[in-house]
Amino acid sequence: MIADLLLKSIMIYLKKIIIIKNMKKIQFFNILIFFAVLFVAFYFYPLMPDQVASHWNSAGEVDGYMSKFWGLFILPIIMIITNISLFVVPKIDPNKENIEKFKESFNEFIVIFNVFFLYIYFLTIMWNIGKEFNMSVAIIPAFGFFFYFLGNLIGKAKRNYMIGIRLPWTLDNDDNWNKTHKKGEKVFKIIGIITLMGIFFGEYAMWFLFLPLIIGITYLTLYSYLEFKKEK
Repeated sequence: MIADLLLKSIMIYLKKIIIIKNMKKIQFFNILIFFAVLFVAFYFYPLMPDQVASHWNSAGEVDGYMSKFWGLFILPIIMIITNISLFVVPKIDPNKENIEKFKESFNEFIVIFNVFFLYIYFLTIMWNIGKEFNMSVAIIPAFGFFFYFLGNLIGKAKRNYMIGIRLPWTLDNDDNWNKTHKKGEKVFKIIGIITLMGIFFGEYAMWFLFLPLIIGITYLTLYSYLEFKKEK
């Protein structure tokens, strides 16, 4: 598929730019993103309204507001807490040696995660300084790429308690874990590609996100459970 080849090319290009294998460079790149978000927050603070639009419904209409301070700084706070968790929790996972086996993909995903947040933050800022666009459509590319790269991570994940499809039967059995996650890689990449198609469907864009996501998660849960019953 053309979309699949395009996404794979982007992933390879990102690896070359960021040099995913080097943890120090990964950390440096993530710190740069964090400071970019802080710079944007302080730069746009005087330009923002007292009440900042912070949530949109599926039709792209604002249905939630925050104060200027929280509207600008809640995302940087979430980013730093999440990044600390992503670096610390794998070190205390009972199966941390398994996480080391897919550390490259995990590091890559942290970068994608931060770029995802940066993009959402940029859209929020633009909306609040008066730029008009359909938020539901604008946010779709971020989720499409996010799910695709999540699929890449899931496909390489080894059994652990933090990252992956953590069900009682996947956590209990390596064979079940591996089968479910190989299937999960394909499912989440397909979800990502279908989500990207939502760009062309205006007010129905979010259906291309939520519907395949619900179906995909349900399918993977069922598949994993049936494999568990078969093994029994």
